[in-house]
Amino acid sequence: MPTPILHKESLIPGKTSKLVLHAPEVAVKARPGHFVMLRMTPTGERIPLTIADADAQAGTVTIVYLVLGKSTALLEELKAGDSILDLCGPLGKPTHIEKKGTVICVGGGTGIAAMHHIAKGHSRVGNRVVGIIGARSKDLLLFEKELASFADELLISTDDGSYGHKGLVTDLLRDRLESDKTVFETVAVGPVPMMAAVADTTRPFGVKTTVSLNPIMVDGIGMCGACRVSVGGKTKFACVDGPEFDGHEVDFAELRRRLAAYRDQERISFDAYNRDSHGN
Repeated sequence: MPTPILHKESLIPGKTSKLVLHAPEVAVKARPGHFVMLRMTPTGERIPLTIADADAQAGTVTIVYLVLGKSTALLEELKAGDSILDLCGPLGKPTHIEKKGTVICVGGGTGIAAMHHIAKGHSRVGNRVVGIIGARSKDLLLFEKELASFADELLISTDDGSYGHKGLVTDLLRDRLESDKTVFETVAVGPVPMMAAVADTTRPFGVKTTVSLNPIMVDGIGMCGACRVSVGGKTKFACVDGPEFDGHEVDFAELRRRLAAYRDQERISFDAYNRDSHGN
């Protein structure tokens, strides 16, 4: 059944957008850490997007996406009042959340939106939430106001120094871990290199580190095996065993290689779509 788009907001023009979807059956069961699978056309691929927020009472689910290939370009063509052809979810295992003290939630890129839902879950059970978010520059930073509305502390870094700390999110994370021994967990959601760097940063401190993986997925329900990842030397399926895993046990090098497996085909498809769309 098609899923109506109630609201669309351009967060970074031409690059990143937020959609609020009317999906009451998904919203009532959605928990932090869950994701959904979307399909825009009958012959199109299914793509996974982590839920950025959910409102069971309003029956809405919020997703944020980066326009990176043909499928997200098709999604970007839609506007409020249009519908997504297929929406399946919530999928995956929810974030394990319990009241234990201080948690640091690190987000980068569109991963900040997904991290937002997890951080909100920790806040709701009474944990002290320290948010650390980063981007290449101020104009690429997402969800600052949303996180600031409930986070006990929000730290910001930009690569170019246009806002907040000039440098990486791991600089801020390391400083906090050195000065605050009450942190019981770090959660990281974002680009694979960033999550790997966060895991490397927390390892010497012995702080539990949870990362949310979004590898290549086809069905999202554990039947195809496309989303396999190596965790602790064992093969796991991100869609049913995750998407969250112990960051200290994830084989990030293998994950990066697998994410690049179809890069050439994706580029060819996207280039063909752009030629057809623009009449070139």
